Amino acid sequence: MLIRLLRDYLRPYSRPLALVVLLQLVQTLATLFLPTLNADIIDNGVIKGDTSYIMHTGGLMLAVGRDLRQAVFGRVMGFSAREVGRFGTPSLITRTTNDVQQVQMLALMTFTLMVAAPIMCVGGILLALNQDVKLSSLLLVAVPLLAIIVGLIISRMRPLFRLMQQRIDRINSVLREQITGVRVVRAFVREDRERDRFAAASNELLDVSLGTGRLMALMFPSVMLVLNLSSVAVLWFGGHLVAEGSMQIGSLTAFLTYLLLILMSVMMATFMFMLVPRAEVCAERIVEVLDTEPDIVQPANPVQVPDLRGRLELRDVEFRFPGAQDPVLRAVSLTARPGEITAIIGGTGSGKTTLLSLIPRLMDATGGSVLIDGVDVREMDPAVLSGAVGLVPQRPYLFSGTVASNLRYGKPDATDEELWRALETAQAREFVEQMPGGLDAPIAQGGTSVSGGQRQRLAIARALVHRPRIYLFDDSFSALDYATDAALRAALAAETGDATVVIVAQRVSTIRRADRIVVLDASRVVATGTHDELMGSNETYREIVLSQLTEQEAAA
Repeated sequence: MLIRLLRDYLRPYSRPLALVVLLQLVQTLATLFLPTLNADIIDNGVIKGDTSYIMHTGGLMLAVGRDLRQAVFGRVMGFSAREVGRFGTPSLITRTTNDVQQVQMLALMTFTLMVAAPIMCVGGILLALNQDVKLSSLLLVAVPLLAIIVGLIISRMRPLFRLMQQRIDRINSVLREQITGVRVVRAFVREDRERDRFAAASNELLDVSLGTGRLMALMFPSVMLVLNLSSVAVLWFGGHLVAEGSMQIGSLTAFLTYLLLILMSVMMATFMFMLVPRAEVCAERIVEVLDTEPDIVQPANPVQVPDLRGRLELRDVEFRFPGAQDPVLRAVSLTARPGEITAIIGGTGSGKTTLLSLIPRLMDATGGSVLIDGVDVREMDPAVLSGAVGLVPQRPYLFSGTVASNLRYGKPDATDEELWRALETAQAREFVEQMPGGLDAPIAQGGTSVSGGQRQRLAIARALVHRPRIYLFDDSFSALDYATDAALRAALAAETGDATVVIVAQRVSTIRRADRIVVLDASRVVATGTHDELMGSNETYREIVLSQLTEQEAAA
């Protein structure tokens, strides 16, 4: 997996990488040449007192001296809710950040350390042999001993690194839940329990990290022990050779330097091998994401829809989650026309939100078809579909930035006048004008700097700035008081008069004046009609209405 991943994503940069390897080769050769120059300085300069030779040779020594992450992010952004649920949001975050970082670090080290290490090791051995053949026999002991030590340690690190990435996923999951649900935690006074959960997840990661840390801590002292013992042996045997006159002091110094370079190259390779097991595990996790084909596939030859009007039709639509015994929606058929308000109401779990998600292709129907102006949404250009549909979700989300940047999310070139008009229609102008900076007022991530009702109104204003042909409101008025709800719906009617409007709501007062009300029950459409028609013909709708209104209020 690791080799495949690196091969695919390093290929576009073959020329720059070749240049890196070439420069690394020059650097390594220069490093290997430095001990020889140093030996010449000692033998021909220091011992003989030739200052000019020292200066000349010293001057020569001074002279010698993003794609992968984008691919993962792009694939994740193409996932439907089904794929996101399969991997889990915390795991996808880890794979896009930490896992890619590990592979990135390995690639960087490969073209710095691993290119230099073998060249330095082989070159050091050859140049050490050139200085003294007898002393070079020490390398026959030191190098294999180092290789054995490194191999034993590395073989035990790989399973620990796999477990480490899983434990990081777990911490991300717990932390994300706690930050998102902090109000629930405080409301039920469960801070101690959540603190214990996070501590348990952290301790699990700590245990694995300690295991890998112990192996890493064992590796460097072992390498340094071999290196220092080898240095002592060189000085011991080399000293006798110098005393006998069969070896010069400069040559001994050069040999000792070459020995250190050889063993340092092994240490560099050791550091590299420490990265490989974790990078290999991360590469497998990344490839798993990249090899996952999204359920939502863009059409090869999109159908062009000139002069889009926004007529929406669902024909015998069915949707079933993978492995589910029963479908969430079955045989759902309805029509929503431009200039009309179509409302969808039903009990909890009847499939209302799922139905709306099929229209902008957040998910694809597993049966039947969703049509806009007679064209199946699966055959439309995604950009055209996005421009045609404006969705205000049940839980509106605002991005970190300003009020203006959030409102311009679907239309970057919208003028300030358009923004204020949308805010006025959404009953949000008053509180935005009171915010410091107005349109430039800061918004925290997720919209946590504003109330739930303000967040809903800003999300509605964002959809209005987008000016789509089809508006989808998924219980988007639930956080508003009745007066604001009524004022907003009246203003919306004037702004969306020629568009198709589909409203999902639990509040009867929100949808009772709709042109058409669709009642969902047990995943099916059980009735369609106006408020008055359904009150007299459908018991399910009647029960929902009377659970909120009196008989007299319902008839008013």
